Amino acid sequence: MQNALLIGLSRQVALSRELDVVANNIANLNTTGFKADGSLFEEFLSGTAGGQQGQPLSFVRDRATWTDMSHGPVEHTGNPLDLAINGDAYFAVQTSRGVRYTRNGSFQVNGTGQIVTSDGDVVLGDSGPITLQPNDRQVTVNPDGTVSVRQGTSTTDTQRGKLRLVSFDNVQNLKKDGSSTFNYVGNGQPNDDTKSKIVQGAIEKSNVRGVVEMSRMIEITRSYTQIASMLQQQSDLNQTSIDKLAEVPN
Repeated sequence: MQNALLIGLSRQVALSRELDVVANNIANLNTTGFKADGSLFEEFLSGTAGGQQGQPLSFVRDRATWTDMSHGPVEHTGNPLDLAINGDAYFAVQTSRGVRYTRNGSFQVNGTGQIVTSDGDVVLGDSGPITLQPNDRQVTVNPDGTVSVRQGTSTTDTQRGKLRLVSFDNVQNLKKDGSSTFNYVGNGQPNDDTKSKIVQGAIEKSNVRGVVEMSRMIEITRSYTQIASMLQQQSDLNQTSIDKLAEVPN
């Protein structure tokens, strides 16, 4: 009986942690550039409780989480500083923790004229931050990432820089470091990407599939409830056994 309780408890712990992952995905359903997470599980074999001889017990253990790096749907906004990437590249941004990478192209201009993310992180170009002048207008971002403006009353374009786009040999070396930013933990440096193209006036939405995640949440909740019911039955059976033993005359 104790073995069944331990196995059920291990499954409940794994389900609880998986529910946390699913709930976080649902919470970020509308977060621009967010990538959904999934859970990895493995079998853990152990001896029977109390050192009894017999077949080893099979427990479940949540080994790790993984990130779905597939592209999210593109939504057209018409905002000239909303940029989506058609390809596998990432924007490079300067944060207080160092250079990070993101596909969240919902940008804006800060008080000093620098193009920044919604979190205030500076968007990097090939030669550093891209800064606009107070009299710049009609911001245009070409497919190759070149940022051009019309300065004052000028009718010709003036370039302000070129966005830095990078790609990675193995995207699983990107680890989440925020809601939509990633830290590269692989060897070497990321590759400069010249194949991907910028789509101006659009953003990449979260790749979370709402219906799938809600269905998964219901499935996890039901499994947890079923195991809780089984554990309660085992506990009641143990209590009944103890009561019966107490009635046995000495």
